[in-house]
Amino acid sequence: MTYKDQIERSGRNLFPDLVRAFALMGIVLVNVAYFAWPGPDTYSYAQSMSRLDAAAIFGVDSLFFMKSYSLFSVMFGAGLAYQMMSAERSGARFGPRYFRRLLGLAMLGVLHIAFAFVGDILLIYAVIGVILFLFRNASVKALRRWGYGFLILQAVFLILGTLAIAAMNTFDPAAGAEVDAEMMAEMDRYFEAYSTGSFRDVVSARLGEYASYIAVILPIQGIAIIAFFLFGLAGVKSGVLQDPDAPLWHTSRRVYLPIGLIGSAAGAWLMVQGEGTLSTEAMLGNTVIFLASPFSTLGYLGLIAKVSQGPLDGARLFLARAGTSSLTAYLLQSLILSVLFSGYGFGLYGQVGAAGCVGIALVTGAVSLAFASVWRARFERGPMETLLRAWTYLGKA
Repeated sequence: MTYKDQIERSGRNLFPDLVRAFALMGIVLVNVAYFAWPGPDTYSYAQSMSRLDAAAIFGVDSLFFMKSYSLFSVMFGAGLAYQMMSAERSGARFGPRYFRRLLGLAMLGVLHIAFAFVGDILLIYAVIGVILFLFRNASVKALRRWGYGFLILQAVFLILGTLAIAAMNTFDPAAGAEVDAEMMAEMDRYFEAYSTGSFRDVVSARLGEYASYIAVILPIQGIAIIAFFLFGLAGVKSGVLQDPDAPLWHTSRRVYLPIGLIGSAAGAWLMVQGEGTLSTEAMLGNTVIFLASPFSTLGYLGLIAKVSQGPLDGARLFLARAGTSSLTAYLLQSLILSVLFSGYGFGLYGQVGAAGCVGIALVTGAVSLAFASVWRARFERGPMETLLRAWTYLGKA
């Protein structure tokens, strides 16, 4: 049965698949900076930027930063619920199947890190997915409460981190300058490896950088990922993720979306003003964007719910079909960008400003979604989804 048949005959809803497609486009717009410039400074490493570049950074941070992965995380949590329902229908044991899937994601994540992108999310999802399993039988009310709790805990970490950086910059600027110098020296080494190194050099650099990446990403986003996992699981259990007409989505797009976008814009403005990752402005902007991200994420869900309503048309079908192969599209984005920017490929590393990178990301996102959609028009699943499913089900389903 084709995807269109599933929509027309079995009543499958476009809503969750459109969410994945939208998240994928946002993810590539955020990620491109980490393919093109050394993290965590990315575009700031260039020391100077045009107004167009600043506007591009502001736009991406306002609209997608800390929101695209949040949407992706919600759908990962929803996936747990769908997998449980599938296991119940078939009478299979859910636990072994679920943990094989996590192990498969972890293996793909390690390969993704080594051969394409140090900012991989699959390995993190696999590890945090173990925590999600503990909540599989929790009530909707409990899932929401725990989700709110994890968001609050994440906010506390970010606020304390911002205060610590502000205190260091105010009372001990010499220490801040020393940390900046150490970070810059490290990024200079990565710049050389990624811009001029061989394939082997780049793989070695990615694996070496990953330890630093984890140390940064887990305090900034890791705890929140658990929260969004829980919200996704709760969304399926409550039925709202299967119902684009639910009253929640009306409130989300009318109330929460403006709050989230205004807050994100304020945070993005602060980040553009900051000079480097460890500046007080950048840290404060990062924190403000995080505080606004749950509102933005919920608002985007409400907006996508609205878009998913009405008679089936070609454009929405095309995008939703791509969303069913999100793993394939995500990895394809990394493959394209790694070849474009790495020294062993087209060598654009450190050569393209923020505006140019956003343009490249838009094309890359469009190509990845188009490939996934065209593939799904002919095959039941995307290529990477087929591979993961074969491992998860041990080739039996």
